[in-house]
Amino acid sequence: MHRRKFITQTAVSAAGLLSLQMPAWAKGWLPGAERYPLHNIPADKKLDAAWVKSLYQRGLPTAYLKTKNELKYIGMPAGGLHAGTVYLGGDGRLWLWSVYNDEREGIDPKTILWNDGSSERKIRNRDGASYVEPAIASNKRVLEQGFAIQVEVNGKKIIKELKEEDWDEIIFEATYPVANIRYISKDFPLEVTVKAGGIFIPLDADNSSLPASMYDISVRNRGSVPATVTVAGWLENGARKITAKEGEGSRRNAIVSGDKYSGVYSDFKYTAQPEKTKADDGSTCILYLGAGGKPDTNASPWPVTPAFFTTPGNDVATADVSEKLTGSVCAPVQTLAAGGSLQAKYALSWHFNQPFPKLEAKLKDTGKGYYYGTKFTNAAEAGKYIAANPQLWEQTLRWHQTFYDSTLPHWFLERTFLNIGTLATANTYRFGSGRFWGWEGVNACEGTCTHVWQYAQTMGRIFPSLERDCRERTDLGLAMEDNGGIIFRAEYESRPAIDGQAGSILRMYREHQMSADDGFLRRNWENTKKAVRFMLAQDKNGDGLTDTPMENTLDAVWEGEIAWIAGLCIAAAKAAQRMAEEMNDNDFAATCKTYVDKGCRNMDQLFNGEYFIHRPDAVQGRKKLGSYNTCHIDQVYGQSWAWQAGLGRLWDKEKTRSALRALWKYNFTPDVGPYIKTHTGGRPYAVEGEGGMIMNTNPHNESKPFGENVTWQLGYFHECMSGFEHQVASHMMAEGMTDEALVLTKAIHDRYHGAKRNPFNEIECSDHYARAMASYGTFISACGFEYHGPKGYIRFAPQLGKNADFKAPFTVAEGWGTYVRKKAGNLAIHTLILKYGSLQLNEISLGAAAGKTAIVKLGGAIVKASLERNEDGTRLVFPSSIRIRENETLHITIA
Repeated sequence: MHRRKFITQTAVSAAGLLSLQMPAWAKGWLPGAERYPLHNIPADKKLDAAWVKSLYQRGLPTAYLKTKNELKYIGMPAGGLHAGTVYLGGDGRLWLWSVYNDEREGIDPKTILWNDGSSERKIRNRDGASYVEPAIASNKRVLEQGFAIQVEVNGKKIIKELKEEDWDEIIFEATYPVANIRYISKDFPLEVTVKAGGIFIPLDADNSSLPASMYDISVRNRGSVPATVTVAGWLENGARKITAKEGEGSRRNAIVSGDKYSGVYSDFKYTAQPEKTKADDGSTCILYLGAGGKPDTNASPWPVTPAFFTTPGNDVATADVSEKLTGSVCAPVQTLAAGGSLQAKYALSWHFNQPFPKLEAKLKDTGKGYYYGTKFTNAAEAGKYIAANPQLWEQTLRWHQTFYDSTLPHWFLERTFLNIGTLATANTYRFGSGRFWGWEGVNACEGTCTHVWQYAQTMGRIFPSLERDCRERTDLGLAMEDNGGIIFRAEYESRPAIDGQAGSILRMYREHQMSADDGFLRRNWENTKKAVRFMLAQDKNGDGLTDTPMENTLDAVWEGEIAWIAGLCIAAAKAAQRMAEEMNDNDFAATCKTYVDKGCRNMDQLFNGEYFIHRPDAVQGRKKLGSYNTCHIDQVYGQSWAWQAGLGRLWDKEKTRSALRALWKYNFTPDVGPYIKTHTGGRPYAVEGEGGMIMNTNPHNESKPFGENVTWQLGYFHECMSGFEHQVASHMMAEGMTDEALVLTKAIHDRYHGAKRNPFNEIECSDHYARAMASYGTFISACGFEYHGPKGYIRFAPQLGKNADFKAPFTVAEGWGTYVRKKAGNLAIHTLILKYGSLQLNEISLGAAAGKTAIVKLGGAIVKASLERNEDGTRLVFPSSIRIRENETLHITIA
């Protein structure tokens, strides 16, 4: 059964699905059958107050240690965006190497057995197999790869490879996009630190998409006498690694060198060129970045001995397909005085430019290969490009330093940001046409699904050009029907999904805000209007509450008026109103405003006194699946989205907060074990002993809470899916429920602790699930950040540390940097430091900042600005636009 394949409403199909997914207690659930299991989530979470308080502390980077057996599952995406999945392991070696266009589902395709408390079930990858039994690095080392350091002190040589077995302790700091790894041994007189990851520069999607991993190795002599040090790196020839057969040809390594690099390029030499290109046709390359490197096309012997560092290399080496052929390159030998240090930088690159055959039938873009294939013809070219542009790694490290140099808790920064690593896995592609395209999870559920991807907040803030491409090329282009409906999987479907429709409209507004001017909106306004009209037309009775049955992200068609979907459409209509006003389309703005006003008033009708519900259809009643009077995780999702897009408060504040408090009371549990043992049928995305927020609960213990006809989708209601949880956490943060937001986020962070599973792989339907990129929304809410590029408007109103000094990163249309707020007596000092690009401003909002006068300086020069007050607090308005450029600082002193 395809998890995301909606089965049309036939009894035969439904019966077939029930036999596969129906929880044991619900089989044969008909009038008079046994009651639904009792709600058993405690209202009192019994959380230690000191522990909750600790969540606010700055702390240190999350560190995973060899001595605690915490390295084996770690797999940080360490390549470029859309260039396949290459993992950086906990001990610093690369693993998985899913760059060969593998069509299998997930990073570790398998089916396991899992006991949910009532029975033993088969769990596929898309059902959580990788959550229960995560992939282990040592089982997935497709290519021989590594580094070694030789030190000679007082005539004695010591060699250590950068692998777990060789060191007393290895400490992996999990700070995506660059991990910091320290190697420690009593018998080794050097301090060794590695910074590793892919090139990653916010706003620069092209240079962040290079098919390569970077290693920045630092060595310091901690002894009292001089030490002679050599660093060596190696990489196995990866060409035709998976499919090569005897007689087809041989693997070939060749030296490549220039003024700024030297290394080994690896490809496959055919005996006779085949008619059809294989999925693993391509090349790999390892380069030392600098002068004086010594490459060897046939590195030996193994294991590493002193000869490895001195054996002269041939210009070319070949090997039969049954043999490994490994190239290496040594950094120049250096003698370090006591306290002296050296740095050795390497780039490991690959090039396998054959998109899946199974995508070719519907995706015409695959014929042009991958985007990186339009830039480079082989792996060596990619490596040489990095060598010729050292600023790319410098900018990556600058972003890394900028992002984590903050007053926000380290663990919080890590968890809210790391899911952007999904873009650096085989979950996403960028084709030669420039088109961005994604699965829901790795190789599962195709089509950049609107009702999943619309939860993701990270890409729109970090690489907005990719989101603009999705809106313009796909949602408002090839996926749009004549009536304005957006087919929710483009080429892979035939109908819209109502939540995806609303989400695409909201994202259209966000993408406009993350643009430098209004050109994007103007180009796409007419099609945006079509999409909005289609959405508004789904309100049959004209009360502002969508009531047309249509597909949603829970893979069903629900009847009636559903707070979750109605609220999301209200938020989308509000975004449309704002866009129409900017386009001076007054009639359409009025139409949208009327819808918003009605909907916001009538949301009260869906409030049951404690939370928002699903009002059944007047004719259908509760025959079909729905959330009805249960407590549903997305019930106020529309307001959550409104905060992300700077749309402000939509409907009643206290009712919204009451709904969030109900989710906390009825759906969050510090231990999901008791719940999933009684409410069976869900997939294991959280297991006994772990905290999480359940999707849908029945606090009033109704006997048929989800309707008369139980279907397989009911299993979703008993799960903890991190993308939905992140959405709620972001909303709680925006509403000032900071304790709850941090606890919920920390529950996810703890579920993905390195001792249990891969911290970088939040799982839903397969690995690196796109919805998990909702996590960045919680960071946005914590900063109280809003931005509108075409208007030149920016806002900071921190929710974490409201009355304390605050520091955090930000991204805008053309740049990124750091915002700092400090208090000095009666003065409030606000600083914007541009680290990259530029920022044009007409207005700055600073929340509820006190003071009557403001002095503004840019680069030491006074800037004219008026200090004004509105319902949002304090704002500074500039009589003419100002532009802050890279390495410039805007100082604001309010007294």
